[in-house]
Amino acid sequence: MEKSKLRMEKIGEELNTAREKLAEQKPPKKPGPFKTVGRAAQHQTWRYVHGKIHQVERENVGIEAAHKTELAGERVVRGSTRFIKKRIRTRPARQVRKWERKAISAKADYAYRQLVQENPGLKSNPLSRLWQKQQLKRQYRKQAKEAAKTGAKAAKKTAVTEKNIAEAAWRFVRSNPKVVLILACAFLLIVVLQSCMGALTTIGNGLIGVVGGTSYVSSDSDIEAVEADYTALEKALRDKLARIESDYPSYDEYRYSVDEIGHDPFELASYLTAKYDDYTPAQVQAELQALMEQQYTLTITQTVEVRYRTETRTDTWTDEDGNTHSDTYTVEVPYNYYILNVSLRNHSLGAVALANLNPEQTERYLIYQKTQGNRPNLFEGNIYTHPGEYTDYDIPPEALSDPVFAALIAEAEKYLGYPYVWGGSKPSTSFDCSGFMSWVVNHSGWNVGRLGAQGLFNICTPVSSANARSGDLIFFVGTYDTPGVSHVGIYVGGGMMLHCGNPIGYASIETNYWQSHYYSFGRLP
Repeated sequence: MEKSKLRMEKIGEELNTAREKLAEQKPPKKPGPFKTVGRAAQHQTWRYVHGKIHQVERENVGIEAAHKTELAGERVVRGSTRFIKKRIRTRPARQVRKWERKAISAKADYAYRQLVQENPGLKSNPLSRLWQKQQLKRQYRKQAKEAAKTGAKAAKKTAVTEKNIAEAAWRFVRSNPKVVLILACAFLLIVVLQSCMGALTTIGNGLIGVVGGTSYVSSDSDIEAVEADYTALEKALRDKLARIESDYPSYDEYRYSVDEIGHDPFELASYLTAKYDDYTPAQVQAELQALMEQQYTLTITQTVEVRYRTETRTDTWTDEDGNTHSDTYTVEVPYNYYILNVSLRNHSLGAVALANLNPEQTERYLIYQKTQGNRPNLFEGNIYTHPGEYTDYDIPPEALSDPVFAALIAEAEKYLGYPYVWGGSKPSTSFDCSGFMSWVVNHSGWNVGRLGAQGLFNICTPVSSANARSGDLIFFVGTYDTPGVSHVGIYVGGGMMLHCGNPIGYASIETNYWQSHYYSFGRLP
């Protein structure tokens, strides 16, 4: 209990420090009338300079190409600058959110220990302990949300005060027009001179901006064609797995430990852009094959076990009077039992990509991943590429009276908010859907190993929708390009499931999307 208290106090100090830094952060200033006039003048100068270049470039292909490169570079530099400034500006707020999450867990832990000290009977039931900790965490989350609302109201009052100051400044400008006009003319002259000098160096700056930009360089059609090629390689791997029992016949048993086959298409596009800039399908075929070999490790091994079967035998013999007798008995006979072990590990395309890039390429890769190459709708049909906020849900207390269901939920809710990661199967790497479900099941009383969504369905007893109950697994097909079952979650009742979406969270199974992909409920043995 003392350790829990010290941990809570230490996290509280970190949270207070983060809040102080956030409070000390000055809000971004709105441009005043002088700056507004200056920006307008600078923009007009920019338009004038580029207009003159447009008049000439039609007669000279070289000038036209250089001018287009310059414009692209300017856009990239502006985008990169805004992105970096935003990350710097929002860091104090992100630190506050981080320590608030840790503070909620620490307070819940300490409050629970106090509750157990006052009520020793609670300590005897492990499921009750887990459930009560989750309830305490929810309570502190609600308190944090209420505190955030109060802070937002205070910020709104502050904004009103700043608005009054801005209005007072504008009244001064209107009451002294001559002074403002003289200052504006002087500033305009300085800006024009600076803009003319800057026009001579923008081509070079544009080229540098293109190298370190935030947008994918290749066309949509080339990116989508390469994505289709890599998906075809993954399909060939799935087909190979499906043929295991026909390619390796006559085994007594086949044991599978298989990760999901798939990848985040943005990771592939970001990696190839960071490494090759503008690429075409023909240029990267060898690279795609090398990535496949690094991302997936297929291992097939044979195990031979000596087992015993009971056989009945009969001995016949003749006595000294010539009578024939038969004796029947059983014996344990050893025999070889042949097992084929099939293991497929998905090491995640993102991890492979980072291992293959040098530091400069890694920085560009991470920027492309943040901005999604400025083409967020490129892979719009893939539900795993667009992370959102996780959805929480309060399960009715009476449903948790089932100890089997309570154990599943207590383990699964530890990972609310974790992102979807192809091939992930443990907390340190995060999870994909079958990796998450295998982990939860294995840590809630079963031992099924690492199974894919289809493998989990195979060990379950199918259950109709009418007979489904909390704790059953729910299976879907066609959520991405794979044969058979492609997605799995835990049904919690009330038309809700807990699953590894992006991120892990609760979701309604009654939406059009999940209803269109629904396959079956299944009950664990």
